[in-house]
Amino acid sequence: MTGTAPEQTLDGIALWDGERAVGPARLTWSGDRVLAVEEAPERHPGLSVVPGLVDTHVHLGYPAGEPAKDASAWPILTPPEERSLHVAANALRCARGGVTTLRDLAADSVQLAVGRAFEAGVLVGPRLLSHGQVGMTAGHGDLFVPPHYPHRPATADSPDECRRLVRVWARTGASGVKIYTSGGVLSMGDKVGWRNQTREEIRTTVDEAHALGMLVAAHTHTAEGLDIALEEGVDSIEHGTAILERHHATLVERNLPVAPTLLINDIIAEGRRPVSAEAQAKARDVVALRDAGFARAAGAGVRFVLGTDASGQFVAFGDQMEEVRTMAAMFGWTAERTLVAATSDAADAIGLRAVTGRLRPGLGGDFVVLRGRPWEDVDALRTENIVAVVSRGRVVAGALPA
Repeated sequence: MTGTAPEQTLDGIALWDGERAVGPARLTWSGDRVLAVEEAPERHPGLSVVPGLVDTHVHLGYPAGEPAKDASAWPILTPPEERSLHVAANALRCARGGVTTLRDLAADSVQLAVGRAFEAGVLVGPRLLSHGQVGMTAGHGDLFVPPHYPHRPATADSPDECRRLVRVWARTGASGVKIYTSGGVLSMGDKVGWRNQTREEIRTTVDEAHALGMLVAAHTHTAEGLDIALEEGVDSIEHGTAILERHHATLVERNLPVAPTLLINDIIAEGRRPVSAEAQAKARDVVALRDAGFARAAGAGVRFVLGTDASGQFVAFGDQMEEVRTMAAMFGWTAERTLVAATSDAADAIGLRAVTGRLRPGLGGDFVVLRGRPWEDVDALRTENIVAVVSRGRVVAGALPA
């Protein structure tokens, strides 16, 4: 893209900047850059503007239409050229639902390519970060592919293989890696309680990723898996189902973000979508364990941020606002505290504090115009209340009020 983008203004609208209410304000931006946020007389009663949401845990590599009849087969039977169109469509669906920043935690070359196209302006779309997987043979990441299918994503079964795979992801441009310290719900044939990799393998992965400036996100559903993740120095906890009181002090002291992924486990446990009996049984156990500890963890000050595990198969792209409302109910938070977890704090958690998550001069042009004031009443945070979504300074849904 060439030339200088013209200045645009949203004048006299109630504005919440990612941390606090500013009041009626004039928001000025040019391209992907906020220029000013200034107090101004109210001109749009009933409307408000907030930063775009930040979903720290998605999986975009699934069909953009109806959920796949066999979700495990679709990614491996669909050529990457075709998958890239679905990834882009899924990302845009998130953006139209008010989510202007995404982190894919099982990415490959397709998500990386789509993210670069968005970044370059080849396609109008949200910010997209990609983490590559570093997991073991027969681990949670590996068993999304049917066990006897020969073509599968790379795994790492020794410290040296872990170090090499991290380096491969760094070479591709991934912003981080995802590891596993327990089994999972939707993987086929494993158990939630299975150990995934040895301490030496995990320690090597974390060491190499940090040496290369990459974040490490740790999937875990067990107390022992959380112990391992904390002891080895990961940068975020994904799911964190089995947080116990013994974990609170370390999580709070390190201010470590936890993506709770509430809706997906509820949906699977309750059988709201077609799912195997194995997955439903595992999800029921996960939900029971989660419900026993999450409210106490939030009360102790554990840092939960928006992370949905949305793939379009269970949590739909665009359901993120429902996840935010579910977080408020689960953790007993105020509306404003909840909105912080879905915007500024989520951006901070994935290394984008200087890029997005707040409406401040010098940051990116990512925001949502809504009916209502969701920082006062979280129930107003609904897709049906969206008036317009601006991503990287460009309208991707609706129309800005005149």
